[in-house]
Amino acid sequence: MIYYKTAEEIELIRQSCLLVSKTHAHVASILKPGMTGLQIDKEAETLIRDHGAIPAFKGYPGAAGPFPGSLCVSINETIVHGIPSDVPFEEGDVLSIDCGVLWHGFYGDAAYTFKLGEVAADVEGLLAVTRECLYRGIAEARVGNRIGDIGFAIQELAERQHGYGVVRELVGHGVGKQLHEAPEVPNYGKRGRGPLIKEGLVIAIEPMINLGGRQVRQLKDGWTVITRDRKVSAHYEHTIAVGLNGPDILSDHRMIEEAISNNPELSEVSVKS
Repeated sequence: MIYYKTAEEIELIRQSCLLVSKTHAHVASILKPGMTGLQIDKEAETLIRDHGAIPAFKGYPGAAGPFPGSLCVSINETIVHGIPSDVPFEEGDVLSIDCGVLWHGFYGDAAYTFKLGEVAADVEGLLAVTRECLYRGIAEARVGNRIGDIGFAIQELAERQHGYGVVRELVGHGVGKQLHEAPEVPNYGKRGRGPLIKEGLVIAIEPMINLGGRQVRQLKDGWTVITRDRKVSAHYEHTIAVGLNGPDILSDHRMIEEAISNNPELSEVSVKS
């Protein structure tokens, strides 16, 4: 069942999402080659708990046991659910970082892909298109449209126009009192299909796009999902609320991008369409 949110509930989700964005921005301000996933995970957890919130991912149940980190730190060919480790980041790495919090009884969720310095031109293009996919999908989240319209817009740009692999096994989702609620929000689909979008719908839209094929493989740790061909993947995510005037983005990538612009170790992504 889809749980539609009141205006008051949406504002609480917004506050959670802004704390997620603040956490991402803090990570962006310190991120550099030589750091490790464990180091940035500790920084993120400290900031979240200092605000009286709870890291949404830490302890999240899975078939292989609870997730051990506060962040998902997915490097290069890792699509999502990368476990923070003590392996140092390297110049040219692409880091997809996903963060969630529980604050005032509601969850917030957002992801961003960072470049440590310069990357290959084809990887640069992938990141730019994936980021544009996010906003193309968000633009379709309007009253009277259907969930399939979101997936169609993302798939059209990534797969049909650019030939990238659109991941099928992992999807966006509703957000609220639970981290993952109905409906599922695939990054592929057909126009006019799927649940009807109504006022008060709150969803995480999160394109996961591969430079190569769409096939994935899960590692033995039970969490980490990588591209089967080991080519780079990108992941951007906003939590949005649907109002009568269109989509309202509750998380804030501008906060993250300002931190990136002030960190000489990171490079910004130029949007291409």
